[in-house]
Parts: sequence; structure tokens; C-alpha cells
Amino acid sequence: MGDMNATTRTALTAIGISGSPSARSKSRALLEHALAALAERGVAVSLIDLASLPSDALLGRRRSDDVEEALGRVRTATIVVASTPVYRATYSGLLKVFFDLLPVDGLAEKIAVAIATGGSPAHQLVIDHGLRPLFGSVGAVTAPTGIYGTDAGFENGVPHRALIARIEQAATEAVTLSHRIHVHPLDPTHTAVSDDAVSSVPSAAGVPSSTLGES
Repeated sequence: MGDMNATTRTALTAIGISGSPSARSKSRALLEHALAALAERGVAVSLIDLASLPSDALLGRRRSDDVEEALGRVRTATIVVASTPVYRATYSGLLKVFFDLLPVDGLAEKIAVAIATGGSPAHQLVIDHGLRPLFGSVGAVTAPTGIYGTDAGFENGVPHRALIARIEQAATEAVTLSHRIHVHPLDPTHTAVSDDAVSSVPSAAGVPSSTLGES
């Protein structure tokens, strides 16, 4: 059993995709917490900062080794975590143009985790009406738990416990689902394990309303 668990831990990789133009945004902070939670569960993690990639290449006007390398890292990952601030009631343009470069089945057999931050709880629908369809358009299965935060969910840039709890839940779901797809797809004993981890839950956090300057 010990050897099998060790194989399971090394079999999974996660890529974080930051769709914020700011490296110090709240959505980026939640993404880093999510990757840390996955790492604690034995997943090898790395991060792509879309704002650092050449804009012409993201728009498809020219080829870029940096963009091709980023797309390659997404293709080889088993878990994809994407974070975005909410702009105009949806995900950022950075995230949109990057996903436009993926083929229709670009995230097939991958588990996705959706993270967003916005100005009020009213925008939490971006999880279900924005990010889930975005992931689905390229073939990903999205974890039941989505993470949505407002300014009131942070203190001095640190997420409150409620947000951390949702991140931990989403990480557990992502690992459990990835195991079923990639490690033990036909083993009913593993399919039965951790059913509580993927039980139906609300998709976005009920965080108190507040004004958010830059998410």
C-alpha cells in the first residue's frame, strides 16, 4: 500500500494560471494558497503568470516560445487551477485570450478548479456562469467547490478561514477526481473512497459584501 500511495502522489501535477494583470492581486493570493494545498496533498505544482507573457503572442498575432511553453505545461498537467478578478461581470481578458489558444479538447481528462475575486457577492455567479463553461469548452471536469472572495474575505492581504476552508475542500476534490481518472480509473474500491470529498456543495463562497479596489 505504501508503494502504491507513493506512485499516486507523484502521478499528479497541477498548473496554476493567474489571469490577473497584477502579481499582488487577491485572486493571485488565492491561487497560491490553492497550489500550496495541492502540494500538501502530494501534487507537483507550478504557476503561469499570464501578465508576464507577450501580449501579441497571447492574441495569436505571432508565435512565442514563452507562450508555447506555457501551453505545453497546461497540456501535461492533470489539474488546472485558474484564478481571475471579475471585470465587467466575467473573467479577465488575459484568461480569455489564453484559453482561446487551447484546442477544443485541450483540457480533456483534466480536473479544473475555479477561483475568482470581485467587488461584491453578486459577482460570485462568475464561477458557475463564467469559469465552469470556460473550462467545459475545452473538455475539463470542474471540481464541485469554487472559490470566490471579496475584500471582506481578506485581512491585510491574508484570506479568512472561510476562504481557506473552501480552498482546502476544492484541493481535496481535485485530487480525488484526478485519482479516479488517472490513477485508479477502473478500481471500484478507489472510486468508493472519499465520496464525501466530491459531494454536492455551493460553488462560490458566501463572503460578506465590500468594495474591492483591485482583485
